[in-house]
Amino acid sequence: MSATAIDTGTNDLLASLDEGVLTLTLNRPEARNAMSGAMTAALAQQLAAAELDPRVKCVVLTGAGRGFCAGGDVKGMAARGDGTVGDNTIDGAIHRQRVNQRATAGKLYKMPKPTIASLPGAAAGAGLSLALACDLRIMAGDAIMTTAFAKVGFSGDYGGTFFLTQLVGSAKARELYYLSPRVSAEDALRLGLANWVCPPEKLADKTREVALELARGPTVAYRYMKENLNRAIAGEVDDCLDIEATHHVHCGQTADHREAAKAFVEKRQPVFAGR
Repeated sequence: MSATAIDTGTNDLLASLDEGVLTLTLNRPEARNAMSGAMTAALAQQLAAAELDPRVKCVVLTGAGRGFCAGGDVKGMAARGDGTVGDNTIDGAIHRQRVNQRATAGKLYKMPKPTIASLPGAAAGAGLSLALACDLRIMAGDAIMTTAFAKVGFSGDYGGTFFLTQLVGSAKARELYYLSPRVSAEDALRLGLANWVCPPEKLADKTREVALELARGPTVAYRYMKENLNRAIAGEVDDCLDIEATHHVHCGQTADHREAAKAFVEKRQPVFAGR
């Protein structure tokens, strides 16, 4: 089955849908896929649509060429002489930044479908934040991660401080933010920042393998698993126990559960229908 290309309205973001997997490709390879206004707006639009599109079962975020995403366009900021996003007032810039962050990193983290970041190369600054916002990360063996913000006099954006703290703990997150070291793929795997590391030439195949497994999985159960896991991060234990109970009983009433139970007895792989 061939992938269906989706018009994003800009060449800065490419999109295609194939067997339930929506692949979003940050496409500014000449700038290491640094985020442009057009890219950010298109990414927000595609993620909002994907959340509600029943054809989309899993979302993959990746970068064109040899990089994942270098984060903000620092050269553009230097040309403007400041770190704003072009608004006339600080208040306007803050509001626009908040909206952009919630619609991109926030959506990747909260949307009720599995999300995967596939890193062919460096993820830096806000690019790292976008990768960490995803549920899973697959890295090419020569890819690296770095917070990078301290190098350009920024405190950090797109949720990276939240995501990194949850993944590696507060002390390590502070080290990675304050000192901005380059974290190799192997170190990322050891720290729990990456789920898989593979040779660069195998990255696409490994990403497709994991994405298709998720796309063919029990989508209702995944929806509630993700909510349970997100609530567990900041929730009180009784709240987590209660919401788990609600979601577990609900999943027990689905056709997917009945199919899985039948397949277990018949010693075969279940065929999930997402209901």
